[in-house]
Amino acid sequence: MTARREAGPDALTFTERGRRQQLIEATIDLISTRGYPATSLSAIAERAGLSKAAVLYHFSSKDNLTRAALEQVMEQFRAHVGERVARAAGPRDAIVAYVRAMIGYQQAHRRQVRVITEMLLDDEGGTRLKTPGSHDTHGRWQALAALLTGGQEAGAFREFDVQVVALAIGGAIDGVIAHWLVHPDLDLDAAAAELEEFTLSAIEPRA
Repeated sequence: MTARREAGPDALTFTERGRRQQLIEATIDLISTRGYPATSLSAIAERAGLSKAAVLYHFSSKDNLTRAALEQVMEQFRAHVGERVARAAGPRDAIVAYVRAMIGYQQAHRRQVRVITEMLLDDEGGTRLKTPGSHDTHGRWQALAALLTGGQEAGAFREFDVQVVALAIGGAIDGVIAHWLVHPDLDLDAAAAELEEFTLSAIEPRA
């Protein structure tokens, strides 16, 4: 079986879309349990019950397949957070919804979080980005910065550098999640409440 030309979703048949999703799910399972280096095309094929040639027909390389898995995880993550922020009544509620949704998604989707950390962070404790600034490619801090800017324009938040504060809030969330991944006994609900207070104290007007 020869490798197929990479095609957009609209060009795929129902069966092809299903097979690609099957391979993405197998990839997520393996990266989350074995780690990225041990997730080979052969291992993915075995987990999915397909031949390696079949994997290469749908994805021409491990890199393309694992990137597709990461993109799916990040898209689901963005959608989860975005839906909850969109329901917020105002700027303050939107920020609270953002913090709570960021923690809530990761609490409920541990294997997806493992994919993110395995693919974006280095192997020495999972605290440094493999490629500095790679979070930007997923519009993460920029989305939070837009919420902060909107709150400033509405007069709900004090004046501050929205990029710096967005990065600080994101870093605080990442730090808590990184600790939880290693120490799962951490009470994430209590941590989310603390992060909410931390965030509001940083952005609300000061007396």
